[in-house]
Amino acid sequence: MFRLAHISDIHLSPLPQVRLRELASKRITGYINWKRHRKDALHDWVLNNLITDLKARAPDHIAVTGDLVNLALNLEIDNGYNWLKQLGSSQDVSFVPGNHDAYVPGALEKSCCSWEPWMRGDGIDNHNKRPQFPYLRERDGVAIIGVSSARATGPFMASGDFLPAQAARLKKMLTETGEKGLCRVVLIHHPPVRNATPAYKRLFGIGRFQKIIREAGAELVLHGHTHLATYNEIASPHGAVPVICVPSASQAPYPVGHEGRKPPARYNLFSIAPAEQPLSWQCLWQQYGFTSENTEVQLISEQVLMLGRSAPQISGSSDPAALAE
Repeated sequence: MFRLAHISDIHLSPLPQVRLRELASKRITGYINWKRHRKDALHDWVLNNLITDLKARAPDHIAVTGDLVNLALNLEIDNGYNWLKQLGSSQDVSFVPGNHDAYVPGALEKSCCSWEPWMRGDGIDNHNKRPQFPYLRERDGVAIIGVSSARATGPFMASGDFLPAQAARLKKMLTETGEKGLCRVVLIHHPPVRNATPAYKRLFGIGRFQKIIREAGAELVLHGHTHLATYNEIASPHGAVPVICVPSASQAPYPVGHEGRKPPARYNLFSIAPAEQPLSWQCLWQQYGFTSENTEVQLISEQVLMLGRSAPQISGSSDPAALAE
């Protein structure tokens, strides 16, 4: 059995001291948003308690689907490197960048170079330079494939992209790992499904991504970005591929009766084991996190997913809220 933990949208806090010249860009709008909203909602104590509980369950691997920082300041990128080192070794943690890690032009290059060890494919030497996406890691019968949707955008935009060159590499990886009989888990920051976010936050290339899944297949897609707990599906040659989002790992719980739009911090734990049918896996999906009634991390829900050839066929629209809660 392979146990994979999933966290996302870390948004390390508190925000470091910001110099005026660093605000002469899109960062000014992000800084104002942080001061007005996020600094009261995203807290380091929440993140620390969540990670402590996660580590106590000793997963085999941890997937982090982006937004490690807020404004992609140089100090934030340094802090992100130190945080990743504390989270786990680069062999045991896989990271993909989000839009906040690419907040302004040039930031994605800096963050990817700094955090490269956690985005390094097996047998690849990036020579301390920005890695090529997607990257591939094989762990105990599971293929972890990291896709980047991160890009710098203008003010009031948080969109991502999935371009043809990366799409061609992803299809090749999915095909080859499928032929090897691996359980394929794809990591991406932006949701690769329609209507998951407003237009200004969407992924450009959703149709391209879904076409590859329909043709080459996958077993599980994990993402972040929305700060919500959602479940969607993409059709594949062997049935439905679950597409799962986890709330921000730093979102503080609200007092009872004052719940906010975003659920409190959670992490997902996927326990993946081969099923009797060839190229099939049984996956126990557990959600751990906070609720408005409890400031301690607790089990919120659990359910069994059938992946691969034993996955259910898509016969109609699913109820994402019912499946995620």
